[in-house]
Amino acid sequence: MDIVDIARWQFGITTVYHFMMVPLTIGLGTVVATLNIAWVRTRRPEYLRMTKFWGKLFLINFIMGVATGLVQEFQFGMAWSEYSRFVGDVFGAPLAMESLLAFFVESTFLGLWIFGWDRLKPWVHAACLCCAVVASLLSAYFIIVANSWMQHPVGYEIVNGRPVLDDIAAVLTNNTAIVAIIHTLFGSIAVAGSFLLGIAWYKLWQRRRAGIDTVDAQGRVVVGEEPTGARDRTDYRVWWRSLRIGCLIGIVGFLGTAFSGHVQAQLMIHQQPLKMASAEAACHDGTAFSVFTFSIPGARDCNNVHTVIEIPGLLSFLAHDSFHTDVAGINTLVPQYEKEYGTNLAQDAKYGDRAGQEINYVPLMIVTYWGFRIMITFGGLAALACALAWWLTRKGTVPESRWLMRLAVFGILAPFGANVTGWVFTEMGRQPFVVAPNPDLPASQRIHMFTEAAVSPTITPGELLTSLICLCLVYLVLMIVEVWLLAKYVRTGVVAAMPELVRDPEHDDDDADAPTGRRSDDVLAFAY
Repeated sequence: MDIVDIARWQFGITTVYHFMMVPLTIGLGTVVATLNIAWVRTRRPEYLRMTKFWGKLFLINFIMGVATGLVQEFQFGMAWSEYSRFVGDVFGAPLAMESLLAFFVESTFLGLWIFGWDRLKPWVHAACLCCAVVASLLSAYFIIVANSWMQHPVGYEIVNGRPVLDDIAAVLTNNTAIVAIIHTLFGSIAVAGSFLLGIAWYKLWQRRRAGIDTVDAQGRVVVGEEPTGARDRTDYRVWWRSLRIGCLIGIVGFLGTAFSGHVQAQLMIHQQPLKMASAEAACHDGTAFSVFTFSIPGARDCNNVHTVIEIPGLLSFLAHDSFHTDVAGINTLVPQYEKEYGTNLAQDAKYGDRAGQEINYVPLMIVTYWGFRIMITFGGLAALACALAWWLTRKGTVPESRWLMRLAVFGILAPFGANVTGWVFTEMGRQPFVVAPNPDLPASQRIHMFTEAAVSPTITPGELLTSLICLCLVYLVLMIVEVWLLAKYVRTGVVAAMPELVRDPEHDDDDADAPTGRRSDDVLAFAY
């Protein structure tokens, strides 16, 4: 197996796993901060319970996100050192900002929030969480700035054949980054919406199954109470409000990703036309949007592509807001790329055994084409589920159907799938470049880097394969631990975050902290 393929698999697998934590951290963190503010303003007990329960799940995910994210920065030195040398003068700036500003601010204020219950004034305590959430958004923004520079490099000058940062404002305001962070934010909100919806549906279904909540002749909920487990009327309001909030923000998240995705696609058509042509399997210039195309797996040319269903004019509208403007196809674009960047890799030591190989400028179409459609399908299904759930629960509770409950729970995965396939499409579609050329600059000022030149020259396939296997095993363990923790606390419910709801007051002092009189598990300190 080629060393470049192993390195790409390693980076892809670890990054996909880490990226699954990112949208939930951003989306759920925003929800928890909003709930915390709602509790401070209204002092309604359901908001306090919602803050602590969803906050506990947020912290579990946050911890796993930090643990898996640390590996990414090490990979730039281990497997991609040539890439780091080439772009380090530019790429290092946003990464340093992410580490020094966003990460430390995020961790500091999150720690204050975790340990600040009943120790800080309520508004100050809630503000700490808001600062942590804003810092997480900044963290995501700086990472996206770095990635967007690889997609559309700006703000540099060429010194001795390498890009050197000369305009940090241009890098931070890169139009590719601005649209991408908006798209990511709405995608994160969609993830949080499905997360709230699926878990709240399950908890309301449990109350129905246990006979705590019933329905009257008109199908409206009759809220009941159970003397044990804190399954009272407030518990009902916790899950009911969570479900409705989840439905609402899930729909908003999808609409936001749809509109921002449209703008993002138009940028891609201009900046990386082959990526979008590959995503549409558009071999020839035209205006039609391909609804369904099939090809031989692994196809990277138009000989094996067969369009079955297409909609005339739609691709032109998506690209240019016009139904009659042709969009350049693969057969038109490839000769342009070959003329500009060559047909073969240079006879250079940096390419190793790959020197002189023919360059295929067409991304792997089976990945980009179906990745693009799976992303849209999963996002649409999640939004449809939110709308359907809003209608089915309009009378105050969920149906007794076990199958609907399972669909709601498994529906949590849909927006995760949309986020992951969207990332895979973005990265795979940039190939064969690890740094794509910027078509807005004169040819003499453009820089680019082929992926084959980015791999560390001294690393061996055996070393990379060993690290890939070890990382996959470690990440598998981390995934099992996270899912187990989330499932454990979801089954327990609000009591998992607020054990005082079922504690015997006569025994409170047995486990209290002597100086403060507070129990050690009154806060979400398990995260530390």
